[in-house]
Formats: sequence, C-alpha cells, structure tokens
Amino acid sequence: MFSHCYALPFAALVCVSYAASTFSPARPPAIPLAVKSPYVNCWQQAGSDVEMGGPGNGGYLAGEWPTFWAGQILGWTGLIRVDNISYTWMGAPAPLPTVVNQTSFEYTSTRSSFVMDVAGVVEMNVTFLSSITPTDLMRQSLIFSYVDVSVTATDGATHDVQLYTDITAEWVSGDRTAIAEWEYGVTSNDSSTTRKRNFFDSFAPLLDRREYTDVTSSTKATATGGIAYHKIYRQTQLLWSETDDQTDYGNWYWATDNVEGLTFQSGADTDVRSAFTTSGALANTNDTNFRAINDDYPTFAFAVDLGTVGATTVSTIFSLGLTQEQAVQFDGASGNVSVPSLWTSYFSTELDALAFFHTDFATASGLATTFDNQVSDDGMAAGGADFVTIASLTARQAFGGTQLCGTTAAPYLFLKEISSDGNVQTVDVCFPFHPILIYTNPTLLKYLLDPLFINQEAGQYPNMYSMHDLGSSYPNATGHVAGNDEKQPLEECGNMLIMTLAYAQRANDTAYLSQHYPILDQWTQYLIEEALIPADQISTDDFAGALANQTNLALKGIIGIEAMAVIANLTGNTITGSNYTSIAHDYITQWQVLGIAHDADPPHTTLAYGMNDTHGLLYNLFGDRELGLNLVPQSVYDMQSAFYPTVEEEYGVPLDTRHDYTKVDWEMLVAAIASTNTSQMIFSDIANWINETPTNRAFTDLYNATGGDYGLIPNLTFTARPVVGGAFGLLALPK
Repeated sequence: MFSHCYALPFAALVCVSYAASTFSPARPPAIPLAVKSPYVNCWQQAGSDVEMGGPGNGGYLAGEWPTFWAGQILGWTGLIRVDNISYTWMGAPAPLPTVVNQTSFEYTSTRSSFVMDVAGVVEMNVTFLSSITPTDLMRQSLIFSYVDVSVTATDGATHDVQLYTDITAEWVSGDRTAIAEWEYGVTSNDSSTTRKRNFFDSFAPLLDRREYTDVTSSTKATATGGIAYHKIYRQTQLLWSETDDQTDYGNWYWATDNVEGLTFQSGADTDVRSAFTTSGALANTNDTNFRAINDDYPTFAFAVDLGTVGATTVSTIFSLGLTQEQAVQFDGASGNVSVPSLWTSYFSTELDALAFFHTDFATASGLATTFDNQVSDDGMAAGGADFVTIASLTARQAFGGTQLCGTTAAPYLFLKEISSDGNVQTVDVCFPFHPILIYTNPTLLKYLLDPLFINQEAGQYPNMYSMHDLGSSYPNATGHVAGNDEKQPLEECGNMLIMTLAYAQRANDTAYLSQHYPILDQWTQYLIEEALIPADQISTDDFAGALANQTNLALKGIIGIEAMAVIANLTGNTITGSNYTSIAHDYITQWQVLGIAHDADPPHTTLAYGMNDTHGLLYNLFGDRELGLNLVPQSVYDMQSAFYPTVEEEYGVPLDTRHDYTKVDWEMLVAAIASTNTSQMIFSDIANWINETPTNRAFTDLYNATGGDYGLIPNLTFTARPVVGGAFGLLALPK
C-alpha cells in the first residue's frame, strides 16, 4: 500500500491509499488516454516522483485529473455505484468518493488498459483505445478515441451497478475564461456517409437539425437507439487559433449508445456528479446557462444503469473526439488556402463521422489488435522485449503529433512540432519521426513531404537551401516568404534528400523523384559546397548551441549527396549520378580523417573536427543503412558500436560531451545500426528509464542520462513530441 495527497479544486487536501498495481510492460512517465492528434492529446501523469510530492501519482487512473500534453487539466471523471455505494475510478472529483483498487495496468501500441477491483465484489476493465490505421486513411482521419468499460461480478453473487462518466468544458479551449456553449442530442439510426464535402466548404456550418433529436432542459429522453451525444464548443470560434496549445475552434463530442437505462445531464461539476452519487441516475436535463469554462465548470455526463450484474461481463463504449471541418491554413502553389480535415472527404456531416466511428468499435478494435500484434511480433523478433516496451509506448505519441488533411485526391499529413516550437512540418522533426511511417505505410511519408515541396517549388521560399519549417505556429502552414525561418540549411537539405529517397525506395515511386528532381538537385549543390567542412551553425539539436565543423552534421550532408546520386541514377541522369557518387566517396574518405579520433582508446568519431577529446551520438549514420547506400565503411559502424558502451551512463549514452542529457530518438537510431550487444544495451537503458524516470508528462525525448529527469536546460521541457517515431528505426531498415 502507498498513499498520496491531492490538492483538489475547492476542496481540502485528499489522501488516497492504493494497493500496489502491476504495470506491464512498464510504468510509463505518463499514460496515454485519448491520443489521436495535436489537440486530442490527453494523458494521465504517472511519474516515480510521487513520494517526493511530484504531480504524478505513480500510474493510477483514479485520484488525479488527466491533463493535456502541456499539463493543463482536462476534466474527465469516472464513477461507479455498486449496491448504492459510489466509488471513483477516474479523475479527482470533489468530494472524492472512495477510490477503487487498481490491480493492474497494461499498454500496447494502441491501448491503455486498467483492471480495477470494486469493494472485492465487482471487477472493472477500463480500456482507452486510440486506434492507429496507417493504411486506412478514412479511419485514421477521424480524430476520435474510445473508452471501453467492462464490469463483471467476481464474488459469485449479483450486484446492482450503475456507471457514470463525464467530461468538462476544459477540453474546448486553453483560455479558461472563454465562453463555452453546448447541446445534447441523439443521432438517428440511418446516418449516411455518401456525400463528399467540397474543398472550400464554409467553416463550422450548423448541423442539419433533421439528423438528430434535440433534447431541451425539461425533456426526459425515453426513446432508445442511435447515439446519445454531448456537443461542446467555444462560443466564439477562432479559426487557426490556439491558447496554450489547445485549439480555439471546432466541436467536441462525448457520446455513447442511447440504450435503455441511459440518463444524461449537463451542469455545474459538483451538481452533476452529486446527482449520480445520490441516486445512481441523472436528471436528463441540459443546462442552458452558457458560461466561462472555469465558471462552475460546465460538465457533460452520462450514467448507465447496468441493472443486476453477475458473472457475465457487461460492456459500455464511449467515444470522445474533435471535429474541425477546416484544419490547416496552407501557403500552397496558389497562395494561402484553407485545407479541410480529410474526414470531410468521407462523411457528409460531423454526425455522420461520429456515428460511423462509434458504431465501428468492433472493427476498429480488431484492427488495433492486429496493429498491436504486428509491432509486438516484429519488435520482439528484431530487438527483443525492451525494444517492444519502447516502441509500443511511442506509437500513439508519434501519430498524435499529426493530422490527415486535404482530400482523397490530394491528402496531406500535417505535423506539429509539439512542445518545443509549435512549428508546422519542421523538417528536422519530420526526420526522426519518419521511421514509423517507413515501417507502417511509406505513402504517409509522401503526404508529409508534399506540402514542403509544393510551397518551395512554387517559389514561396527565397533561399536556395531547404526550409526549416512550413510555418512558425501550427495550424498555420503559411510558410516563410521572407526566408527568415530558423537557419539549419545543411541539416534540412540532408534530411529532405534522405527522406525523399527513403519514400521512393519503399513505395517504388521513381516518378516522385523525377517530379522533384530540380529542387532536390538544387539542395544537393548546397551540400556539395558546405557539407564536408560545415560552417559555424546549429544542427537539429539547436538547444546544444552552434558549433563549426560538426562531425555528425557533415556526415548527414555527405549521405545526402550520395542519396542524390542514387536519385539521379534512378531517374536516368546517370552521368550526374556518377559525378555525385564520386564526390560523396571523396568526402567520406576525408571525413574519416577529419572526424575520427584515431589515437583514442577506443577510437571514435568526434563532436567536431580536431576535438579528439569529445564524442557524440553518430545518429546520422542511420541514413546510410536505411537507404542501403554502403557509403560508410563497416569499420565505422563497428568502431562506434565498440565505443558507446565505454561512455554509457545510468539511462543511456549522452548526446555528446557538452552535457549529460541524451535524446531517445537519436539513441534509437544509433541502436538500430549498432552491434547486437550495443543495441541491446541501449534498449535496456531506455526501457529502464521509462519505468523509473521521475518525469511525469508524455514521453520526453530529452532527458538526463544520469538520474533520468528532464534535460536540465532552462525553460525547455520536451514532451509529447512526434520525434519518438524514431523508436521504429530498427523496423524501418530494409528487410
């Protein structure tokens, strides 16, 4: 048993005691609940710092509020009533009913599952499912997540059981003083999915009132069938706007089956929850006092009377998600345009999308299981149990930094650089993210790269090298017409060449290389001039500062030149290809003299040329192996594999000699191409870090290799970033 105290809003300090839960395959720093996009991105802070008064609670669903990735509370409550006694299974409502006993937790690539004991007589299984369907764009485009709550009696008797869940208006905006508005309805049973939306449909149109039954504040719902839903939104919609990284536009839906025994209510948080704890049912009333999010916390609840529950499991499905008809503002070939969410190409209305998603649970669950098993089986075969522990935790987070937009004729995968800069399509974030796309569906990498090509090939970017990002503030992919984006020219040119060839190789799409040949060649000219002896500049690890002659950065540029040689050969430009190959091989020969401390014991590559007492993770070597270039001699791979164990710290190998911190994405790329012993060492270190780190938000990719806390950089805490897609580096290598 252990206890932890929580300071609850408008309540005294509450202490909760838990029997120990098991955690499999590890206890993560934060548990993914609903993680599907940059805005549907909800976590339960866990963290091993609970005994030191930290914000985590050790990995338990009850007794603490879920949070947005940035740390602000997202009100989400679960209660259960067994034989007229109420218990809390999620959240931290005040007053806090007795907390159920969580006995186990398990995560997979798509699921977070909790098993809970209620008073020794009833068992609950609560599963949060954010499905990942990389080859099914329709399902992947829906920004929704499931909660599956199953209840079974365990003592051989039967029990009277009622189930309750709610969300609050805190999901609607990061501006807690903003006015929220809401409504309640029930879908009809014949929602269609036939009409394709027009690309420039107006933003947030009113729903067709014929498609649902509006329930007023005084009407009691008696009909069954269809889907019951609360719809919540910011009264004043601010298109393309965020507050504290939460969206300021779109409609949120909280839904469940409209079954016999379902009641609903909206109102002040304490009023709605006390109605359930008092009677086991809700009033079927809809609060009409639209108000600020933090004014008596508008709360939207369902209660389901499960009746007499025995040994037969009773399950209830809830759906939570966001609909935004227009998703991104994009500076494309013809200037700034409004790009719709891709789901609008498949569904005529928001309610059609909601209805499909909710009723698709059985299929979605099966597809999720297939994906979970694929990652587990492939990961176990390639990297072992520690690799699976890491990769399966990163999958939802990686895809949760993206959203499918556009139309079926021209889909885009837009990416947000979560938590660091908030940029759109940051090229040096796309690069560590892209291995998960290569593994799951290489065509998604094309959809990620396309907006970058469209903008630059239209002349919307004035520099001869590759742009750093497509917009400084998601979801505004409005480019940098003045060319004043963050300057990482060598880094980004190498990244674009490597990623483009990686896509074309896996998708067998030589036409894509021909389509973009001129600008790819333009970027190669920059690399030929600058890669071998890099100027004083920053790399993707900009937080570490600028440095001249960076060994690892030079390697990326040289690999980029060789990648262009392959591109030239594949597109019939064989004379150019031969020339670029000659240049790349000449450069790599010189690089081995300039960038390796040959007299060191053991020898190793340096942080920068001539700095023989320095070292760093040579993660850019990954591109050579990923593309099958065989540009870099095997002796370099072997040398680095032998060296990394000599500088290993408690939780991994430091990024370089300047600091104690390391990066998960780069460690995983290094491990993917290292010897078996070295790769297993790195996988083991990271898996141990996951289970022991005192960090307590969504998986950070920047942490101290000793102690395991956040990388000690002032005002810099990386969380929830999609760069963790690099954990799939091993599975992205050519078969």
